[in-house]
Amino acid sequence: MPELPEVETTVRGLAGVLEDRRIERVEVRRADLRRSFPKDLGQRLTGARVTGLGRRAKYGLIHTDRGDTLVFHLGMSGSWRVNRSKLEKHDHLLIETDEGNRLALNDPRRFGSVDLVPTDELARWPTFEVLGPEPLDLDASELRKRLAGRSAAIKLLLLDQRIVAGLGNIYVCEALFRAGIHPTRTGGSISIGRLKRLVAAIHDVLEEAIAAGGSTLRDFASPGGELGYFSKSFAVYDREGQACRCGGAVRRIVQGGRSTFYCPKCQR
Repeated sequence: MPELPEVETTVRGLAGVLEDRRIERVEVRRADLRRSFPKDLGQRLTGARVTGLGRRAKYGLIHTDRGDTLVFHLGMSGSWRVNRSKLEKHDHLLIETDEGNRLALNDPRRFGSVDLVPTDELARWPTFEVLGPEPLDLDASELRKRLAGRSAAIKLLLLDQRIVAGLGNIYVCEALFRAGIHPTRTGGSISIGRLKRLVAAIHDVLEEAIAAGGSTLRDFASPGGELGYFSKSFAVYDREGQACRCGGAVRRIVQGGRSTFYCPKCQR
């Protein structure tokens, strides 16, 4: 599943071809993804000018001068592609600009979503209203408040979008490793000193992954088709049985139905 760095990479790629451009044509090529496309999507977007792009958690935002924001989620396998020579089977939404660029939202498994929300209502949109702070804006004091009294494992708490918005399985595994924190440790028991190391690790991992264009797992690629290469830097994720830098071996457990990778010697 595309996580925060992949969505940020996507948004930055789209900005180069969408920002300050007028949308000339919108084609919805099927009725739904995870849920139905907005019925008036084409009417509200056609002729609008894109005023900016952004991201909230794992959602991409395309703002227009009509006071609407297109909110997209890439689901498990979604990606935007720019100026393909021909459309493909799973290109479900097509946007063309006044500059002649053609953008296609491709989603083979159809777990993604597209919504159109009034821009001034984004913070109150039910999906966003319950989200925690952005991980790149997080500090240790805020995280400590959000973890206070919580008996669940830190790995599961960091994946809870109400506590921190945008963290996913890959980068939580990597951040916990860098901070030396065992993924099953009770979230509310972690000291402020260790939380400072954890927050710094979260920031570093996300910033490095964004700079690397994300991690290419299964279907993800940037809008230009480039593959992210942060996966070459994984210390623990998807490395079960392989050697850790400490000389120990990376282990895998299952938490909340998801694989957790960690080093039992480095993480306590």
